[in-house]
Amino acid sequence: MYPEADIPVLQLSLPTQDAATLMALGERLRPLREAGVLVIGSGYMTHGLPFIDWRNTDAVPGWSSDFDLWAAEALLPGGLTRERSSLGRRCRPRTPARHTMTAADRPAPGCERSVMTSRRRYELASDNCAGAHPEVMEALAAANAGTEPSYGEDRWTARLQDVVRDHFGPRAEAFPVFNGTGANVVSLQAMQPSWGAVLCARTAHINTDECGAPERVAGIKLVPVDTPDGKLTPELLAPEAQGFGDEHHAQPSVVSLTQSTELGTVYTAEETRAVCDFAHELGMTVHVDGARLANAAASLDVPLRALTTDAGADVVSLGGTKNGMLFGEAVLVLDPDTVSGVPYIRKYSMQLASKMRFISAQLVALLEGDLWRRSAVRANAGARLLRSLVEDVPNVHPTQPTEANAVFVTVPPDRAEELDRLARFETWDSVRGEVRWMCAHDTDEADLRAFADELSRLMASGRS
Repeated sequence: MYPEADIPVLQLSLPTQDAATLMALGERLRPLREAGVLVIGSGYMTHGLPFIDWRNTDAVPGWSSDFDLWAAEALLPGGLTRERSSLGRRCRPRTPARHTMTAADRPAPGCERSVMTSRRRYELASDNCAGAHPEVMEALAAANAGTEPSYGEDRWTARLQDVVRDHFGPRAEAFPVFNGTGANVVSLQAMQPSWGAVLCARTAHINTDECGAPERVAGIKLVPVDTPDGKLTPELLAPEAQGFGDEHHAQPSVVSLTQSTELGTVYTAEETRAVCDFAHELGMTVHVDGARLANAAASLDVPLRALTTDAGADVVSLGGTKNGMLFGEAVLVLDPDTVSGVPYIRKYSMQLASKMRFISAQLVALLEGDLWRRSAVRANAGARLLRSLVEDVPNVHPTQPTEANAVFVTVPPDRAEELDRLARFETWDSVRGEVRWMCAHDTDEADLRAFADELSRLMASGRS
Protein backbone atom coordinates (compact mmCIF):
# COMPACT_ATOMS: atom_id res chain seq x y z
CA MET A 1 0.00 0.00 0.00
CA TYR A 2 2.88 2.32 0.91
CA PRO A 3 5.94 0.58 -0.58
CA GLU A 4 8.34 3.36 0.44
CA ALA A 5 7.23 3.06 4.08
CA ASP A 6 7.36 6.82 4.42
CA ILE A 7 4.62 7.23 7.04
CA PRO A 8 4.39 6.07 10.68
CA VAL A 9 2.28 2.98 11.29
CA LEU A 10 0.42 1.81 14.37
CA GLN A 11 -0.53 -1.87 14.37
CA LEU A 12 -3.52 -2.64 16.58
CA SER A 13 -4.95 -6.00 17.66
CA LEU A 14 -8.65 -5.58 18.39
CA PRO A 15 -9.61 -6.82 21.85
CA THR A 16 -12.77 -8.84 22.48
CA GLN A 17 -15.07 -6.04 23.59
CA ASP A 18 -18.56 -4.80 22.87
CA ALA A 19 -19.27 -2.47 19.97
CA ALA A 20 -19.56 0.68 22.14
CA THR A 21 -16.13 0.10 23.68
CA LEU A 22 -14.56 -0.49 20.28
CA MET A 23 -16.19 2.65 18.87
CA ALA A 24 -14.85 4.64 21.82
CA LEU A 25 -11.39 3.21 21.14
CA GLY A 26 -11.67 4.34 17.54
CA GLU A 27 -12.60 7.85 18.66
CA ARG A 28 -9.51 8.01 20.87
CA LEU A 29 -7.30 6.84 18.02
CA ARG A 30 -8.72 9.30 15.50
CA PRO A 31 -6.26 12.13 16.37
CA LEU A 32 -3.39 9.83 15.35
CA ARG A 33 -5.00 9.37 11.95
CA GLU A 34 -5.50 13.09 11.55
CA ALA A 35 -1.81 13.53 12.37
CA GLY A 36 -0.85 11.25 9.46
CA VAL A 37 -0.37 7.98 11.33
CA LEU A 38 -1.64 4.88 9.50
CA VAL A 39 -3.68 2.77 11.92
CA ILE A 40 -3.93 -0.90 10.91
CA GLY A 41 -6.20 -3.29 12.74
CA SER A 42 -5.29 -6.97 12.46
CA GLY A 43 -6.70 -10.27 13.57
CA TYR A 44 -8.70 -13.26 12.37
CA MET A 45 -12.04 -12.50 10.73
CA THR A 46 -13.54 -15.95 11.26
CA HIS A 47 -13.42 -18.93 13.57
CA GLY A 48 -13.78 -22.00 11.30
CA LEU A 49 -11.08 -24.29 12.69
CA PRO A 50 -13.20 -27.49 12.41
CA PHE A 51 -13.36 -27.05 8.65
CA ILE A 52 -9.65 -26.60 7.95
CA ASP A 53 -7.85 -29.41 6.10
CA TRP A 54 -4.77 -29.75 8.30
CA ARG A 55 -3.15 -32.05 5.72
CA ASN A 56 -2.89 -29.13 3.29
CA THR A 57 -2.09 -26.01 5.28
CA ASP A 58 -0.34 -24.28 2.37
CA ALA A 59 -3.60 -23.50 0.60
CA VAL A 60 -6.12 -20.99 1.90
CA PRO A 61 -9.58 -22.66 1.94
CA GLY A 62 -11.88 -21.29 -0.71
CA TRP A 63 -14.68 -20.67 1.80
CA SER A 64 -12.30 -18.50 3.86
CA SER A 65 -11.12 -16.31 0.99
CA ASP A 66 -14.70 -16.01 -0.28
CA PHE A 67 -15.75 -14.79 3.17
CA ASP A 68 -12.94 -12.22 3.11
CA LEU A 69 -14.36 -10.86 -0.15
CA TRP A 70 -17.85 -10.76 1.38
CA ALA A 71 -16.55 -8.99 4.50
CA ALA A 72 -14.72 -6.40 2.39
CA GLU A 73 -17.97 -5.61 0.58
CA ALA A 74 -19.86 -5.56 3.89
CA LEU A 75 -17.56 -2.84 5.21
CA LEU A 76 -18.58 -0.56 2.36
CA PRO A 77 -21.58 1.77 2.85
CA GLY A 78 -24.76 -0.30 2.91
CA GLY A 79 -22.80 -3.50 2.38
CA LEU A 80 -24.41 -5.38 5.23
CA THR A 81 -27.58 -5.70 3.18
CA ARG A 82 -25.97 -8.59 1.27
CA GLU A 83 -26.43 -12.02 2.82
CA ARG A 84 -23.57 -14.36 3.63
CA SER A 85 -25.79 -17.28 2.56
CA SER A 86 -23.96 -20.59 2.77
CA LEU A 87 -20.70 -18.99 3.95
CA GLY A 88 -22.20 -18.66 7.41
CA ARG A 89 -22.02 -22.40 8.00
CA ARG A 90 -18.22 -22.39 7.91
CA CYS A 91 -17.27 -18.74 8.41
CA ARG A 92 -18.42 -17.63 11.84
CA PRO A 93 -17.31 -14.04 12.41
CA ARG A 94 -15.54 -13.62 15.72
CA THR A 95 -17.15 -11.10 18.08
CA PRO A 96 -14.74 -8.19 17.36
CA ALA A 97 -15.21 -8.73 13.64
CA ARG A 98 -18.99 -8.58 13.98
CA HIS A 99 -18.74 -5.41 16.03
CA THR A 100 -16.36 -3.90 13.52
CA MET A 101 -18.77 -4.55 10.65
CA THR A 102 -21.73 -3.28 12.68
CA ALA A 103 -19.87 -0.13 13.61
CA ALA A 104 -18.64 0.31 10.06
CA ASP A 105 -22.21 0.43 8.82
CA ARG A 106 -22.76 3.48 11.08
CA PRO A 107 -19.50 5.43 10.70
CA ALA A 108 -18.79 8.51 12.76
CA PRO A 109 -19.27 11.79 10.84
CA GLY A 110 -16.28 12.63 8.69
CA CYS A 111 -14.68 9.24 9.27
CA GLU A 112 -14.05 7.79 5.80
CA ARG A 113 -13.34 4.12 5.24
CA SER A 114 -11.09 2.06 3.03
CA VAL A 115 -11.17 -1.70 2.58
CA MET A 116 -8.33 -4.02 1.61
CA THR A 117 -8.38 -7.73 0.85
CA SER A 118 -5.39 -10.00 0.81
CA ARG A 119 -5.81 -10.88 -2.85
CA ARG A 120 -7.76 -9.47 -5.73
CA ARG A 121 -10.00 -11.80 -7.72
CA TYR A 122 -9.64 -11.02 -11.42
CA GLU A 123 -12.72 -10.94 -13.66
CA LEU A 124 -12.33 -13.19 -16.68
CA ALA A 125 -15.68 -14.99 -16.66
CA SER A 126 -17.46 -13.15 -19.45
CA ASP A 127 -17.62 -9.94 -21.45
CA ASN A 128 -21.13 -9.68 -19.97
CA CYS A 129 -19.43 -8.76 -16.68
CA ALA A 130 -18.13 -5.48 -18.10
CA GLY A 131 -19.89 -2.23 -17.40
CA ALA A 132 -21.64 -0.19 -20.06
CA HIS A 133 -19.42 2.03 -22.19
CA PRO A 134 -19.55 5.72 -21.16
CA GLU A 135 -20.66 6.72 -24.68
CA VAL A 136 -23.57 4.30 -24.41
CA MET A 137 -24.56 5.80 -21.07
CA GLU A 138 -24.45 9.26 -22.61
CA ALA A 139 -26.78 8.08 -25.37
CA LEU A 140 -29.17 6.66 -22.78
CA ALA A 141 -29.19 9.94 -20.91
CA ALA A 142 -29.93 11.82 -24.12
CA ALA A 143 -32.77 9.43 -24.97
CA ASN A 144 -34.22 9.99 -21.51
CA ALA A 145 -34.94 13.67 -22.19
CA GLY A 146 -38.65 14.28 -22.68
CA THR A 147 -41.31 11.95 -24.00
CA GLU A 148 -41.34 9.80 -27.12
CA PRO A 149 -43.90 7.53 -28.79
CA SER A 150 -43.74 3.95 -27.52
CA TYR A 151 -43.30 0.50 -29.09
CA GLY A 152 -40.72 1.56 -31.68
CA GLU A 153 -42.45 4.65 -33.07
CA ASP A 154 -39.77 6.90 -31.55
CA ARG A 155 -37.10 8.83 -33.44
CA TRP A 156 -34.28 6.72 -32.00
CA THR A 157 -35.66 3.51 -33.49
CA ALA A 158 -36.25 5.28 -36.81
CA ARG A 159 -32.66 6.46 -36.74
CA LEU A 160 -31.50 2.93 -35.97
CA GLN A 161 -33.07 1.68 -39.21
CA ASP A 162 -30.93 4.13 -41.21
CA VAL A 163 -27.79 3.20 -39.29
CA VAL A 164 -28.42 -0.53 -39.79
CA ARG A 165 -28.93 -0.06 -43.55
CA ASP A 166 -25.63 1.82 -43.74
CA HIS A 167 -23.91 -1.23 -42.28
CA PHE A 168 -25.90 -4.13 -43.70
CA GLY A 169 -27.46 -2.95 -46.94
CA PRO A 170 -30.61 -1.16 -48.15
CA ARG A 171 -33.01 -4.05 -47.45
CA ALA A 172 -31.94 -4.58 -43.85
CA GLU A 173 -34.42 -4.01 -41.07
CA ALA A 174 -33.79 -3.99 -37.32
CA PHE A 175 -36.09 -5.31 -34.59
CA PRO A 176 -34.69 -4.41 -31.15
CA VAL A 177 -35.17 -7.03 -28.42
CA PHE A 178 -34.16 -7.39 -24.80
CA ASN A 179 -31.49 -10.11 -24.96
CA GLY A 180 -29.57 -12.58 -27.07
CA THR A 181 -31.68 -15.63 -26.33
CA GLY A 182 -34.75 -13.63 -27.31
CA ALA A 183 -33.10 -12.53 -30.53
CA ASN A 184 -32.26 -16.12 -31.45
CA VAL A 185 -35.70 -17.49 -30.59
CA VAL A 186 -37.50 -14.75 -32.55
CA SER A 187 -35.16 -15.12 -35.53
CA LEU A 188 -35.39 -18.89 -35.81
CA GLN A 189 -39.18 -18.93 -35.48
CA ALA A 190 -39.51 -16.39 -38.28
CA MET A 191 -37.19 -18.33 -40.58
CA GLN A 192 -38.88 -21.73 -40.74
CA PRO A 193 -42.15 -23.65 -40.50
CA SER A 194 -43.14 -25.47 -37.34
CA TRP A 195 -41.97 -28.75 -38.88
CA GLY A 196 -38.53 -27.39 -39.67
CA ALA A 197 -35.15 -28.15 -38.11
CA VAL A 198 -32.11 -25.97 -37.38
CA LEU A 199 -28.61 -27.32 -38.01
CA CYS A 200 -26.05 -25.86 -35.63
CA ALA A 201 -22.69 -26.66 -34.05
CA ARG A 202 -22.93 -28.85 -30.99
CA THR A 203 -21.20 -26.08 -29.04
CA ALA A 204 -23.65 -23.42 -30.32
CA HIS A 205 -25.16 -21.14 -27.72
CA ILE A 206 -28.66 -22.05 -28.87
CA ASN A 207 -27.83 -25.70 -28.15
CA THR A 208 -25.91 -25.44 -24.88
CA ASP A 209 -26.60 -22.15 -23.10
CA GLU A 210 -30.21 -21.12 -23.59
CA CYS A 211 -31.89 -23.61 -21.23
CA GLY A 212 -33.72 -25.24 -24.13
CA ALA A 213 -35.47 -21.98 -25.10
CA PRO A 214 -35.51 -22.69 -28.87
CA GLU A 215 -37.12 -26.07 -28.20
CA ARG A 216 -39.31 -25.13 -25.24
CA VAL A 217 -40.48 -21.66 -26.27
CA ALA A 218 -40.40 -21.97 -30.05
CA GLY A 219 -40.83 -25.72 -30.51
CA ILE A 220 -37.78 -25.82 -32.78
CA LYS A 221 -35.91 -29.03 -33.54
CA LEU A 222 -32.16 -28.48 -33.17
CA VAL A 223 -29.76 -30.80 -34.98
CA PRO A 224 -26.30 -30.45 -33.39
CA VAL A 225 -23.23 -31.05 -35.55
CA ASP A 226 -19.83 -31.99 -34.11
CA THR A 227 -17.01 -29.62 -35.01
CA PRO A 228 -13.36 -29.49 -33.92
CA ASP A 229 -13.29 -25.71 -33.52
CA GLY A 230 -16.91 -24.55 -33.29
CA LYS A 231 -17.14 -23.79 -37.02
CA LEU A 232 -19.56 -25.44 -39.43
CA THR A 233 -18.49 -26.40 -42.93
CA PRO A 234 -20.42 -27.85 -45.89
CA GLU A 235 -18.66 -31.16 -45.31
CA LEU A 236 -19.74 -31.31 -41.67
CA LEU A 237 -23.30 -30.23 -42.49
CA ALA A 238 -23.90 -32.63 -45.38
CA PRO A 239 -24.58 -35.81 -43.30
CA GLU A 240 -27.29 -33.97 -41.33
CA ALA A 241 -28.87 -32.12 -44.25
CA GLN A 242 -30.98 -35.14 -45.16
CA GLY A 243 -34.59 -36.27 -45.27
CA PHE A 244 -36.03 -33.54 -47.47
CA GLY A 245 -39.61 -34.40 -48.37
CA ASP A 246 -39.80 -37.27 -45.87
CA GLU A 247 -42.86 -36.69 -43.69
CA HIS A 248 -41.27 -38.73 -40.91
CA HIS A 249 -38.29 -36.38 -40.75
CA ALA A 250 -38.07 -32.81 -39.39
CA GLN A 251 -37.23 -30.78 -42.46
CA PRO A 252 -33.79 -29.10 -42.45
CA SER A 253 -34.72 -25.45 -42.88
CA VAL A 254 -32.05 -23.25 -41.28
CA VAL A 255 -28.31 -23.36 -40.68
CA SER A 256 -27.32 -21.32 -37.64
CA LEU A 257 -23.69 -20.34 -37.21
CA THR A 258 -22.16 -18.33 -34.37
CA GLN A 259 -19.79 -15.46 -35.07
CA SER A 260 -17.39 -15.48 -33.33
CA THR A 261 -17.88 -19.06 -32.20
CA GLU A 262 -18.31 -20.29 -28.64
CA LEU A 263 -14.71 -21.57 -28.84
CA GLY A 264 -13.34 -18.14 -29.70
CA THR A 265 -12.71 -18.92 -33.37
CA VAL A 266 -13.84 -16.77 -36.29
CA TYR A 267 -15.44 -17.59 -39.64
CA THR A 268 -13.75 -15.76 -42.50
CA ALA A 269 -15.97 -14.18 -45.14
CA GLU A 270 -15.10 -17.04 -47.49
CA GLU A 271 -16.00 -19.69 -44.91
CA THR A 272 -19.32 -17.98 -44.23
CA ARG A 273 -20.05 -17.76 -47.94
CA ALA A 274 -19.35 -21.48 -48.36
CA VAL A 275 -21.90 -22.35 -45.64
CA CYS A 276 -24.47 -19.95 -47.08
CA ASP A 277 -24.06 -21.32 -50.63
CA PHE A 278 -24.43 -24.88 -49.36
CA ALA A 279 -27.59 -24.02 -47.42
CA HIS A 280 -29.20 -22.00 -50.20
CA GLU A 281 -28.61 -24.73 -52.76
CA LEU A 282 -30.69 -27.05 -50.57
CA GLY A 283 -33.42 -24.49 -50.01
CA MET A 284 -32.34 -23.62 -46.48
CA THR A 285 -31.68 -20.18 -45.03
CA VAL A 286 -28.80 -19.00 -42.82
CA HIS A 287 -28.99 -17.43 -39.40
CA VAL A 288 -25.97 -15.79 -37.77
CA ASP A 289 -25.87 -15.66 -33.99
CA GLY A 290 -23.84 -12.47 -33.88
CA ALA A 291 -23.50 -12.01 -30.15
CA ARG A 292 -19.81 -11.25 -30.84
CA LEU A 293 -20.08 -10.31 -34.50
CA ALA A 294 -18.20 -7.08 -33.76
CA ASN A 295 -15.26 -9.05 -32.35
CA ALA A 296 -15.13 -11.22 -35.48
CA ALA A 297 -15.22 -8.22 -37.82
CA ALA A 298 -12.61 -6.39 -35.79
CA SER A 299 -10.39 -9.48 -35.76
CA LEU A 300 -10.53 -9.75 -39.55
CA ASP A 301 -10.53 -5.96 -40.05
CA VAL A 302 -13.59 -6.09 -42.28
CA PRO A 303 -16.99 -4.33 -42.23
CA LEU A 304 -19.90 -6.02 -40.46
CA ARG A 305 -21.63 -6.68 -43.77
CA ALA A 306 -18.63 -8.62 -45.10
CA LEU A 307 -19.45 -11.44 -42.66
CA THR A 308 -23.22 -11.23 -43.08
CA THR A 309 -24.99 -9.56 -46.02
CA ASP A 310 -22.15 -9.88 -48.51
CA ALA A 311 -21.52 -13.50 -47.50
CA GLY A 312 -25.15 -14.50 -48.07
CA ALA A 313 -26.61 -14.60 -44.53
CA ASP A 314 -30.35 -14.02 -44.25
CA VAL A 315 -30.95 -13.06 -40.60
CA VAL A 316 -28.61 -11.91 -37.83
CA SER A 317 -29.03 -11.83 -34.07
CA LEU A 318 -26.92 -8.73 -33.50
CA GLY A 319 -25.19 -8.54 -30.13
CA GLY A 320 -24.64 -5.37 -28.15
CA THR A 321 -24.50 -6.29 -24.47
CA LYS A 322 -21.13 -8.03 -24.76
CA ASN A 323 -19.66 -5.05 -26.59
CA GLY A 324 -20.50 -2.15 -24.31
CA MET A 325 -24.28 -1.88 -24.11
CA LEU A 326 -26.20 -1.93 -20.86
CA PHE A 327 -28.82 -4.28 -22.28
CA GLY A 328 -30.46 -5.09 -25.59
CA GLU A 329 -29.77 -6.81 -28.90
CA ALA A 330 -31.51 -6.75 -32.28
CA VAL A 331 -32.93 -9.13 -34.86
CA LEU A 332 -31.61 -7.97 -38.24
CA VAL A 333 -33.55 -9.18 -41.24
CA LEU A 334 -31.15 -8.89 -44.16
CA ASP A 335 -33.39 -10.58 -46.72
CA PRO A 336 -37.08 -9.85 -45.97
CA ASP A 337 -38.13 -12.57 -48.44
CA THR A 338 -36.80 -15.29 -46.12
CA VAL A 339 -38.87 -14.46 -43.02
CA SER A 340 -42.43 -13.73 -42.04
CA GLY A 341 -44.23 -12.31 -39.03
CA VAL A 342 -41.26 -10.92 -37.08
CA PRO A 343 -43.30 -8.14 -35.38
CA TYR A 344 -45.89 -10.63 -34.16
CA ILE A 345 -43.36 -13.26 -33.10
CA ARG A 346 -41.39 -10.62 -31.18
CA LYS A 347 -44.54 -9.64 -29.30
CA TYR A 348 -45.72 -13.13 -28.33
CA SER A 349 -42.14 -14.05 -27.45
CA MET A 350 -42.22 -11.24 -24.85
CA GLN A 351 -39.43 -9.29 -26.58
CA LEU A 352 -41.35 -6.14 -27.58
CA ALA A 353 -40.12 -3.21 -25.47
CA SER A 354 -42.64 -0.47 -24.81
CA LYS A 355 -39.88 2.11 -24.26
CA MET A 356 -37.90 0.83 -27.21
CA ARG A 357 -35.93 4.05 -27.57
CA PHE A 358 -33.69 2.95 -24.69
CA ILE A 359 -32.53 -0.11 -26.64
CA SER A 360 -32.37 1.69 -29.97
CA ALA A 361 -30.38 4.62 -28.57
CA GLN A 362 -27.69 2.23 -27.35
CA LEU A 363 -27.50 0.45 -30.69
CA VAL A 364 -27.23 3.79 -32.48
CA ALA A 365 -24.40 4.83 -30.16
CA LEU A 366 -22.62 1.56 -30.86
CA LEU A 367 -23.09 1.51 -34.65
CA GLU A 368 -23.35 5.08 -35.86
CA GLY A 369 -19.68 5.78 -35.41
CA ASP A 370 -16.87 3.34 -34.71
CA LEU A 371 -17.61 2.53 -31.08
CA TRP A 372 -18.52 -1.05 -31.99
CA ARG A 373 -15.09 -1.49 -33.56
CA ARG A 374 -13.12 0.33 -30.87
CA SER A 375 -14.70 -1.73 -28.12
CA ALA A 376 -14.15 -5.00 -29.97
CA VAL A 377 -10.56 -4.15 -30.88
CA ARG A 378 -9.71 -3.55 -27.23
CA ALA A 379 -11.35 -6.78 -26.10
CA ASN A 380 -9.56 -8.77 -28.81
CA ALA A 381 -6.24 -7.13 -28.00
CA GLY A 382 -6.68 -8.09 -24.35
CA ALA A 383 -7.19 -11.73 -25.29
CA ARG A 384 -4.12 -11.77 -27.55
CA LEU A 385 -2.04 -10.21 -24.79
CA LEU A 386 -3.31 -12.65 -22.19
CA ARG A 387 -2.52 -15.62 -24.41
CA SER A 388 1.00 -14.35 -25.02
CA LEU A 389 1.52 -13.92 -21.28
CA VAL A 390 0.37 -17.43 -20.30
CA GLU A 391 1.71 -19.52 -23.18
CA ASP A 392 4.94 -20.22 -21.31
CA VAL A 393 3.40 -20.64 -17.86
CA PRO A 394 4.00 -24.19 -16.57
CA ASN A 395 1.00 -26.51 -16.82
CA VAL A 396 -1.10 -24.01 -18.82
CA HIS A 397 -1.80 -25.18 -22.38
CA PRO A 398 -3.88 -23.26 -24.96
CA THR A 399 -6.47 -25.46 -26.68
CA GLN A 400 -7.98 -23.18 -29.35
CA PRO A 401 -6.70 -20.37 -31.56
CA THR A 402 -7.22 -16.96 -29.96
CA GLU A 403 -8.99 -15.18 -32.82
CA ALA A 404 -11.43 -12.94 -30.95
CA ASN A 405 -11.71 -12.09 -27.25
CA ALA A 406 -11.56 -15.56 -25.65
CA VAL A 407 -8.61 -17.61 -24.42
CA PHE A 408 -9.10 -21.36 -23.93
CA VAL A 409 -6.52 -23.31 -21.95
CA THR A 410 -6.20 -26.46 -19.89
CA VAL A 411 -4.96 -26.24 -16.32
CA PRO A 412 -4.27 -29.05 -13.83
CA PRO A 413 -7.59 -30.09 -12.27
CA ASP A 414 -5.94 -30.31 -8.83
CA ARG A 415 -5.25 -26.54 -8.97
CA ALA A 416 -8.84 -25.63 -9.80
CA GLU A 417 -9.75 -24.39 -6.33
CA GLU A 418 -6.69 -22.16 -6.06
CA LEU A 419 -7.24 -20.83 -9.57
CA ASP A 420 -10.86 -20.10 -8.74
CA ARG A 421 -9.72 -17.91 -5.85
CA LEU A 422 -7.40 -16.04 -8.17
CA ALA A 423 -9.93 -15.27 -10.91
CA ARG A 424 -13.52 -15.74 -11.90
CA PHE A 425 -13.79 -17.74 -15.16
CA GLU A 426 -15.82 -20.42 -16.92
CA THR A 427 -14.89 -24.08 -16.64
CA TRP A 428 -15.46 -25.42 -20.15
CA ASP A 429 -14.56 -29.07 -19.66
CA SER A 430 -14.04 -30.19 -16.08
CA VAL A 431 -12.70 -33.59 -17.16
CA ARG A 432 -9.91 -32.11 -19.29
CA GLY A 433 -9.41 -29.12 -17.02
CA GLU A 434 -10.27 -26.74 -19.87
CA VAL A 435 -11.24 -23.21 -18.89
CA ARG A 436 -12.22 -20.04 -20.75
CA TRP A 437 -10.89 -16.57 -20.00
CA MET A 438 -12.77 -13.66 -21.58
CA CYS A 439 -11.69 -10.08 -22.20
CA ALA A 440 -14.03 -7.13 -22.68
CA HIS A 441 -14.13 -3.56 -23.91
CA ASP A 442 -12.93 -2.31 -20.53
CA THR A 443 -10.32 -4.98 -19.75
CA ASP A 444 -7.21 -3.34 -18.30
CA GLU A 445 -3.79 -4.38 -19.56
CA ALA A 446 -2.26 -3.98 -16.12
CA ASP A 447 -4.83 -6.39 -14.69
CA LEU A 448 -3.98 -9.00 -17.31
CA ARG A 449 -0.26 -8.71 -16.57
CA ALA A 450 -0.88 -8.94 -12.83
CA PHE A 451 -3.10 -11.98 -13.30
CA ALA A 452 -0.50 -13.69 -15.48
CA ASP A 453 2.21 -13.01 -12.87
CA GLU A 454 0.10 -14.50 -10.07
CA LEU A 455 -0.88 -17.43 -12.28
CA SER A 456 2.77 -18.12 -13.06
CA ARG A 457 3.67 -18.13 -9.36
CA LEU A 458 0.71 -20.34 -8.56
CA MET A 459 1.59 -22.93 -11.20
CA ALA A 460 5.32 -22.87 -10.42
CA SER A 461 4.70 -23.48 -6.72
CA GLY A 462 2.25 -26.35 -7.22
CA ARG A 463 2.39 -30.08 -7.24
CA SER A 464 1.21 -30.62 -10.83
